Amino acid sequence: MVERATRSLRGDSAADSDLVNPSTALARVVIDELIRLGVRDVVLAPGSRSAALALAVAAADRADLLRLHVRVDERSAGFLALGLAKVSRIPVAVIVTSGTAVSNLLPAVTEASYAGVPILLLTADRPAELRGTGANQTIDQARTFGTLVRQQIELGPAEPRLGAVRSWRGIVDAAVSATTDSLRPGPAHLNIAFRDPLVPHLPDALVPGEWPEPLGLIDLEPPADIDLDEQGSQLVVPAVNDRRAALMLQEPIDEVLSAIAEIDTMPARGIVIVGDIVDPTDAEDAALLAESSGWPILSEPSGNAKRGPHAIAHAPLLLADPNFSALHRPEVVVTVGRVGLSRSIIGLLRDARVHVACDPGRTGLDWPDPARTARAVLSAVPLPADEGDDDDEADTATAIENHGQQTTPDWLDDWLLADAAAAAVVDSVLAESEGLTGPWIARKLCAAAVDESLMLVAASRPVRDVEAFAAVREDGPLIIGNRGTSGIDGLVSTAWGAAIAHQDAGGSTAYALLGDLAFIHDSNGLVVGSDEPAPDLVIVVVDNDGGGIFSGLEQGDERYAEDFERVFGTPHGTDLAEMASSMGVPGVYEVNTPEEFDEALATATQEGSVHVIVAHTVSRADEMLVRQHLREAIAKRT
Repeated sequence: MVERATRSLRGDSAADSDLVNPSTALARVVIDELIRLGVRDVVLAPGSRSAALALAVAAADRADLLRLHVRVDERSAGFLALGLAKVSRIPVAVIVTSGTAVSNLLPAVTEASYAGVPILLLTADRPAELRGTGANQTIDQARTFGTLVRQQIELGPAEPRLGAVRSWRGIVDAAVSATTDSLRPGPAHLNIAFRDPLVPHLPDALVPGEWPEPLGLIDLEPPADIDLDEQGSQLVVPAVNDRRAALMLQEPIDEVLSAIAEIDTMPARGIVIVGDIVDPTDAEDAALLAESSGWPILSEPSGNAKRGPHAIAHAPLLLADPNFSALHRPEVVVTVGRVGLSRSIIGLLRDARVHVACDPGRTGLDWPDPARTARAVLSAVPLPADEGDDDDEADTATAIENHGQQTTPDWLDDWLLADAAAAAVVDSVLAESEGLTGPWIARKLCAAAVDESLMLVAASRPVRDVEAFAAVREDGPLIIGNRGTSGIDGLVSTAWGAAIAHQDAGGSTAYALLGDLAFIHDSNGLVVGSDEPAPDLVIVVVDNDGGGIFSGLEQGDERYAEDFERVFGTPHGTDLAEMASSMGVPGVYEVNTPEEFDEALATATQEGSVHVIVAHTVSRADEMLVRQHLREAIAKRT
């Protein structure tokens, strides 16, 4: 944990503090202000134009004022920052040099923008006189991220003038504040121009005389009235206290339905669906709403609501059966967060008479209504019926009893019985299948993950397998994913950063469930120096030699068989275990059977550090037969 103490970055001696060039002065103040605002982690990719920032942040890391993470690849650096900030919810800064180094941040910035993750982009640039001249490694950096960033600020070259330091601090304050905006958090971009000289101690780099204002770190001992977190560190205090979102009140569900649809009696046939959310307490509110209303609750993996007596584990499989879907059309659907992972869930939204969408995190750029069916969009999960002004636990329990299963047993019981039948089919079919399959791995990993763990699940097939096949578990891992734009890039680095932040907060082992293409896409995320912070992270790679999801989509139709493998299946033929070993991963395992998988997972979890388990599955064609068998068997049983 970052130590909060009074330190100085002005130099090794009094003489050094009197001889600081403008670029060094500016960089030291920027890093100083980040520390003052409570930024704990900074990710750096090497470069020349960013040298002043690199030296300043390295000095701060040595002084234990923040934690520095260095990566050789800017794209991986951006996703590492994303993972750290996604779990900690504290802004994380990422420093890169000029030119295409900035462009390589774009994928992570896109995900952070749509997911509302607070990262601060510190990009070093040429001064104005060198832009547009053909100067080496110079592009139009200010417009690189366009509307994806909450704020884009230009900070011009430093000049030793009165008020300069105060101005720099204010600019940094504004940028950090933009990342945690209460209405729309997300990435912010601070583009900083540095003139030569870029390092502090060259003979021609020194500017004699004191700067008009102090350049060293301020006294960081927090005043008595500043809130501290559990580790005793100062909590992030934005430069501006934005109160616009302070009145995000929870309304009772019956009042909402009466207002938007003139429904005066609580409907029996209701469903709560939890999609990707930021705050786990929103899942708790969603579960309370479902239990008090007597409705089933369906949860996508990063909704973290697949727990409790009303949770339905295998909803996508059930709803894929047209007969079941036709017989279970709801009157009301309440969605929480970003939903729409499965086509069958989208179909449920389209069939609902009334759809109430809740966007409690107010994150990202999109309207939370993928089917365009919402009658209302709320800023908070509704309260149980008639419970708007009463927080008493006993009264809440009474409300659950009065409005719960006793009033709507057939609707809820039908869902629970069908889910139990589907679970029995899943267990039987997967146990009979020879070799490893994606569904078996997803189900097993979610069941075997240790308590208080974290799991990042990749987009494409893995997240859908967890949604469809993982069982209900009360103490299951906290599941996250890059669901802002659901890309498969940057996932190794995202998992690495998320694991560090999770374990900073006292969490246990972290897991990542990736497809082989996603693993290859960010294999650079494993290129990490031995001195860099590392988590306890187990990366499970489902290796089916290509893009497994396409076989189940329209592209997999036999009419396209001639071109399918080349343009969709994309077999790579790469030895992923050898690749991971060559990058210095402490523990690498190759497994081909369930027994080998169980043993490797237990060993990797127990040993700690970073491990990669490459799980060789049956062929993609054989796995499609297993999935088809599952669908047919579930349709017969339900």
